[in-house]
Amino acid sequence: MFSPWISSLKLILIPLFWRGIYTTENPLLALNDPVTTVFRSAVLKGDNLVEKVEILKPINLELACTCDGNPNKLPNVTGFWRKDGIEIANSRLTVLLENEQYNLKKVFSIHGDSLGNYSCVFNGADKESKFDFYLTAPEMGNMKEKPIVAYVGDSVVMACKIKLPPKTWIWYKENGTEQELINSTTDPLRYKIFVDRNTTKLTVTNLTEVDSGVYICSAIYNIKTSVSHLEVRVISFMEPLKPFIAIVAEVIILVFLILLYERWGSQKSSSSPTGNMMHVDQMHKLTQDDNGIDESSTRKRKI
Repeated sequence: MFSPWISSLKLILIPLFWRGIYTTENPLLALNDPVTTVFRSAVLKGDNLVEKVEILKPINLELACTCDGNPNKLPNVTGFWRKDGIEIANSRLTVLLENEQYNLKKVFSIHGDSLGNYSCVFNGADKESKFDFYLTAPEMGNMKEKPIVAYVGDSVVMACKIKLPPKTWIWYKENGTEQELINSTTDPLRYKIFVDRNTTKLTVTNLTEVDSGVYICSAIYNIKTSVSHLEVRVISFMEPLKPFIAIVAEVIILVFLILLYERWGSQKSSSSPTGNMMHVDQMHKLTQDDNGIDESSTRKRKI
């Protein structure tokens, strides 16, 4: 009478157990389940393939590679493993052709210092085929390439988001070579921190120019910390006008120098002897012209 219930229970538990320790289609491993060893497999059909695997906590990870891309189908090839491009000691062995495929697997103890690029390599007679597993903690990267610009007295909101929820979030502000911790007790009237699983936000109100700088949001995992940098630049309302004011000042100075030069040239020409002689000659010429006009008029009247 219990057999239908047992069968139903098996159908529920077996997929859950299998999902927790073995997956090939999802490159994101949510490794929160208390398992000793996690499996990761891949099928290599070409000469090279790369897969990214994000890990949350220290684990034993079994990596398995299957290669069926060798057209010569040699009875055996040499297989070995590399870590960050360097061959791992004592990993080289002979891999036999089984069911038209070559299979290579190995268990690695993964912790913070052992994250990196793991390659399974199949070395045949004339070529090398390899599969790269890039093991890393969840990464955010830099959220904004350009700084966040805000005015004095305003507020600014900085946000960070990551795929998998971390153990905790922490905010810092760079202060020279040191990092200043920001938490709920750091001036609560100006700093507010919001956390919602894989998202965090930092709000800074009543900004001053001292608040300019680089802020760091840290996602803390058991295996490693992932960080992102955000730059904030606080400016006064006069800051955008500074280029315009500088141009106006340059124009005023240039006009003043031109007028000063013209005035100086005018005074110099009027005070020099040459200038006086030219003035006398001009007056004398004007007098002669006037006399000539008078004599001509007199002669006409006489006629």
